[in-house]
Amino acid sequence: MCGNPLSSGDAIEALIVPRASDVGGFEVQRALPSKQRQMVGPFIFFDEMGPMEMLNGRSLDVLPHPHIGLATVTYLMSGRLHHRDSLGTQQWITPSDVNLMVAGRGITHSERTDGVSLQGADALHGVQSWVALPEHLEGVQPTFHHAAAAASPVLADGGAHVRVILGGIFGARADVPTTSEMFYAEAILDSGAKLPLPDNQEDRAVYVLAGSVTVGNDVFQAGRMLVFRPKDALSLQAGPAGARLLLLGGATMNGPRYIWWNFVSSSRERIREAKETWRATDWENGIFSLPPLDNKAFVPLPVRRG
Repeated sequence: MCGNPLSSGDAIEALIVPRASDVGGFEVQRALPSKQRQMVGPFIFFDEMGPMEMLNGRSLDVLPHPHIGLATVTYLMSGRLHHRDSLGTQQWITPSDVNLMVAGRGITHSERTDGVSLQGADALHGVQSWVALPEHLEGVQPTFHHAAAAASPVLADGGAHVRVILGGIFGARADVPTTSEMFYAEAILDSGAKLPLPDNQEDRAVYVLAGSVTVGNDVFQAGRMLVFRPKDALSLQAGPAGARLLLLGGATMNGPRYIWWNFVSSSRERIREAKETWRATDWENGIFSLPPLDNKAFVPLPVRRG
């Protein structure tokens, strides 16, 4: 991994400051979609969770809820989550695992801590992102894929350690199915270490999880997403305390995507149908059913305009 350092700060197309949002009674930081960018490559949603502690039986309970037209990617830095979905999947997610759920025509899932005590270094900290599907795959049957941490390629060079989550970067590729050209990776940098960004990708962004990075003459602290202009050869340098980053991007979609609640589609009509189906709660005949072992409650359709 090597690259030319950036000579000026004009390679940054957008600086996104996440906004607070409520998920399951806990506050998360939402970077995508934003006013500056709806998407980065195929990534249309990006939430950082925590770090949050689960004390005295307190738990994160995201009740069963629906998705269409996207793939969810759940990646944890610490803690653990229990995923259940309408395919019958039950999967504990632990740090550096890759949890990929392709919603396609429709799926329902929940995410819970199941009362597990998570404190200190084990506090829940992770990111859930959504990847929009190519138009011809929006109606596919839903699928689920889980890759344990040991299966992910890990690269190391000059104080930079990179774990490939999805797609390919720096010549390594994750053994996880993807629906379009993309890259998603976690990078941990020692103090002063440099890391290039791939210059062969249409869209590129970096989210600072911890520490800080310098781009040109500018320093960016944790909780910032930097979206870079295409094709510029550039590198980031970690600050005195090092840095922990998520790198993401890839090819843009072939047309606009509409997003309403948990639904993503190239078709407004498909989103309208999903809304009506979830509102009807016809689990036997509709496109949605509840997870077999988590079917006592669900998130109702929000009351919104549009």
